[in-house]
Amino acid sequence: MAFSSCLKLYSWAPSHTLTQPLTTIAFTHNCKPFSNLISFTSTHHHDRHAVSASFSTLSPSPTTHLPENFTPKQLLDALRRQSDEDSILGLLDWASKRPNFVPSSVIYEEVLRKLGKAGSFGSMSRVLQEMKNTGCEISTGTFLILIESYAKFELFDESVAVVDIMEAEFGLELDTFTYNFLLNVLVDGNKLKLVESIHSRMLSGGIKPDVSTFNILIKALCRAHQIRPAILMMEEMGNYGLSPDEKTFTTLMQGFIEESNMNGALRIREQMVAAGCPSTNVTINVLVHGYCKEGRIEEVLAFIDEMSNEGFSPDQFTFNTLVNGLCRVGHVKHALEILDVMLQEGFDPDIFTYNSLISGLCKLGEVEEAVEIINQMILRDCLPNTVTYNTLISTLCKENQVEEATELARVLTSKGILPDVCTFNSLIQGLCLTNNHILAMELFEEMKTKSCRPDEFTFNMLIDSLCIRGRLEEALSLLKEMESSGCSRNVVTYNTLIDGFCKNQRIEEAEEIFDEMEIQGISRNVVTYNTLIDGLCKNRRVEDAAQLMDQMLMEGLKPDKFTYNSLLTHFCRAGDIKKAADIVQTMTSNGCEPDTVTYGTLVLGLSKAGRVELACRLLRTVQLKGMALAPQAYNPVIQALFKRRRTSEAVRLFREMMEKGDPPDAVSYKIVFRGLSSGGGPIGEAVDFLVEMTDKGFLPDFSSFLMLAEGLCALSMEDTLIKLVDRVMKRAKFSENEVSMIMGFLKIRKFQDALATLGRIMNSRKPKKSFW
Repeated sequence: MAFSSCLKLYSWAPSHTLTQPLTTIAFTHNCKPFSNLISFTSTHHHDRHAVSASFSTLSPSPTTHLPENFTPKQLLDALRRQSDEDSILGLLDWASKRPNFVPSSVIYEEVLRKLGKAGSFGSMSRVLQEMKNTGCEISTGTFLILIESYAKFELFDESVAVVDIMEAEFGLELDTFTYNFLLNVLVDGNKLKLVESIHSRMLSGGIKPDVSTFNILIKALCRAHQIRPAILMMEEMGNYGLSPDEKTFTTLMQGFIEESNMNGALRIREQMVAAGCPSTNVTINVLVHGYCKEGRIEEVLAFIDEMSNEGFSPDQFTFNTLVNGLCRVGHVKHALEILDVMLQEGFDPDIFTYNSLISGLCKLGEVEEAVEIINQMILRDCLPNTVTYNTLISTLCKENQVEEATELARVLTSKGILPDVCTFNSLIQGLCLTNNHILAMELFEEMKTKSCRPDEFTFNMLIDSLCIRGRLEEALSLLKEMESSGCSRNVVTYNTLIDGFCKNQRIEEAEEIFDEMEIQGISRNVVTYNTLIDGLCKNRRVEDAAQLMDQMLMEGLKPDKFTYNSLLTHFCRAGDIKKAADIVQTMTSNGCEPDTVTYGTLVLGLSKAGRVELACRLLRTVQLKGMALAPQAYNPVIQALFKRRRTSEAVRLFREMMEKGDPPDAVSYKIVFRGLSSGGGPIGEAVDFLVEMTDKGFLPDFSSFLMLAEGLCALSMEDTLIKLVDRVMKRAKFSENEVSMIMGFLKIRKFQDALATLGRIMNSRKPKKSFW
């Protein structure tokens, strides 16, 4: 099957997911297509001294130290030592004017490589022109340098244009090797449409593919997540009299592993063994990586043992992969044991080994142990890099040790290890999480002065921090700065702003931001809709919220439990149980299972509407489903039962919550204690419950305690009261003076004074409500 057929049969899109952000390479040369940069209309040869006039404006390099009678080898070595375009061309100009200079493809190709690395394509064009004019042999290899240089700067159309020049202006025949080289750089650049075009051109030109051609095409299909077409491509090799080699099978295994399908990779290995194709360390290491990626640690260790019995010797990559795999699943102790084996086998741990260990320890919160590893790597002459320290800084920030993280960053800067965007982001995130927004903004400004460009994550964190603090105008200003700095705004940015405006009751502006997303070409997601729907519901605009849910469906987005729960909450608060029930019905019919929030909200709504019996039945239905509801669902039902003097049922429901729901909270205990203290049952039951309550670390409301105290006094149970007062004071951590004062009143039987003092102190310790 032809490569183009594979692509047409299976829809695909090249992946742009990167593990790390690409460094932007800036260059000022003219980036016109190669065919426009050079023109070879003349075929006669010029004198070499006349031709070198194109570089005559460049001064000879003062660092050449070449003798006048230099040899070609001396000139080649001198060229290799040059570090910039001017010195390279200056040396070539100086040498070309010497009488002993002999034009050589080796010399010119070295110049082309140097210029290609710098992206100096205009100069490359002139050097190629000089090669032709001096009669120097120009081979396919010369043009491969040009193809690779353009590809390095992601100028893939220009790489393809080089092939046209080879044929049209130099008369060079394109062979399988040339096509393979071009195909490979295009695949590595993820330019799969161009791969399809060049492969078709290759076949139509009568150029027969070899095993390398198929391997490159299989790699392309795997990168496009087209595993099945890649397998068909391998099967087609037999039509050309070719057999898959180790690279063919290994590429397919890697493709399956990237798709998180280790079993598929193992099936390819079985085919490889059946075909009698031997495995090298490369294949085995790919499979080791696959096992580790899926956390199949026991299997990978057994696999290595099996391969070792067949002659496999683990190498640096094997050990590093094992260490990384173990650390990823939290088995750092075993990873350290692998490190010991690695050392015993004579392999020195490298930066990847140590960074894996440090990352694993940091994920477990073992920062001190991670620092010890850093000290060990320094002692072994393996210098930590930015990734090493970023891992540690990020962990310190997550553990609210922002000051220590900042100090570490300062120390590293003084040692020449400059912070990158990840470093700044970790510190800014830590400062935002610890409510140090002013310091976060200061660090943001410092970041820009250090020529470290903020990314989407930086802006999104700061915008979120501003929205949380209600500083929405500043958040919008930061959005404008984000745009002016060339940093693309994404759906997270807009979702954060919509959420901020909704929470600050500025719903109309939230809607404007929602509309702006369409203008900016940013696709809304479920979170976008859910945020605005929730905001509309809380502003009692439920009809608009329903319309928005319809729009959500039209855009191909499926409402989830958060969508339905927002509408459900509105109707329950409004006491409209019928519409609330309709929402739950719609939810289940659309395949969205109600969760604990759904049922809890519905129970609350039923309680508020006085439908206590139905609320109790629903609670027990939820219990049968094995779902544990929060105390907020039980509390209103328990309170309603007490109000109806159904004390036994209320206490029974409280015990059911303890057994089948989430643990009762302070409100739960206060409701039950108040119900029992206000004459809802035997006074002994209220006393026992107070003991239980304080043992759990909860304190009663003083008003409820006063009712119990009055009841105890009326029944001449003052001794019990004294014991309870003492228990409450201990749980509330009264000072010695406060305890002494109250106990003094109790000893002289001034219970009213003792209770008044107790109440005054307890009420003074209540947290005051704040309004922002």
